[in-house]
Amino acid sequence: MNIKVSFSLQFLLVLTTIQPIFPQNQTVKIPGTSINFEMLLLPGDTFSMGSPKTEPGRGENETQFSIMLDSFWIGTHEVTWDEFLLFALREKDSDSTAAAEKFTADAISRPSPPYYDFTYGRGKQGRLPAATMTQQSALRYCQWLSEKTGDFYRLPTEAEWEFAARAGTTTAFFWGDDPKLATDFAWFFENSPSSYHEIGQKKPNGWGLFDMAGNVAEWTLDFYLPEYLPKSDSIFTNPINFPTKKHARTVRGGSFEDYSEMLRSAARKKSEPKWQARDPQIPKSRWWNPDSWFVGFRVVQEIRPKTKNERDAFFEKAIRD
Repeated sequence: MNIKVSFSLQFLLVLTTIQPIFPQNQTVKIPGTSINFEMLLLPGDTFSMGSPKTEPGRGENETQFSIMLDSFWIGTHEVTWDEFLLFALREKDSDSTAAAEKFTADAISRPSPPYYDFTYGRGKQGRLPAATMTQQSALRYCQWLSEKTGDFYRLPTEAEWEFAARAGTTTAFFWGDDPKLATDFAWFFENSPSSYHEIGQKKPNGWGLFDMAGNVAEWTLDFYLPEYLPKSDSIFTNPINFPTKKHARTVRGGSFEDYSEMLRSAARKKSEPKWQARDPQIPKSRWWNPDSWFVGFRVVQEIRPKTKNERDAFFEKAIRD
């Protein structure tokens, strides 16, 4: 065989072993249960994060940045109560695991039982999105899921979330620039009776991700900074702002309580102490926000595996009371 041809074939073989094929989906079954969820693999790419100054409704803290991201998996839907309660309620968990390391259900730190229904009758059965948890609680769920499966799950960064929501678009919304078209893609104030809805009932974005706008807003990994990143002509690679204190953390996507104009892909919101106004505990709960029934989350899985020690070190850094 020609040496050049041989080298080319070997190079292609190496590429196919280290580069995933896009698009790609996977179904993740939570060990010891009948519950599973879907994830979509997004290719690493460079994109323009934020919104141009000419975009109607643009917030003052939506400066544009050039962002480069590695490939990552992201949940096609928001985490449901069926999934979250496996973690929150010890009686629903077991020692079953897909991880190489031993998993002990009794060793997991779990949310304290809420003193009343923080969903205020909105429901926890079926495919309803989990809500009212703090960012720490959402991260502890990710840590639990990582321990159960042996894979590394976390919240998306702000940059990853916007990249996934835009699905390659540069318009104000992932469906275009007209907020009047939101009803086909999202649950929001004008078309929702003050409640979240079963996941996946509206049309997905161009990459097949559901409820990226509306339904429940979604926690990201980042601490909220007004400018997000320093102004620069440089390309930022996999940016993240780790939290230094409890507030504020960044929430994305808008919810059933927001008007359609507020569902823009670049729109940002920060957590507030008033989300725990009705919590009588002193100090306030690390797990629950009685007054943020409109906030939930979805998970990201990194394609590069992490050891248990690396995962533990990440969560120790990411979780701040």
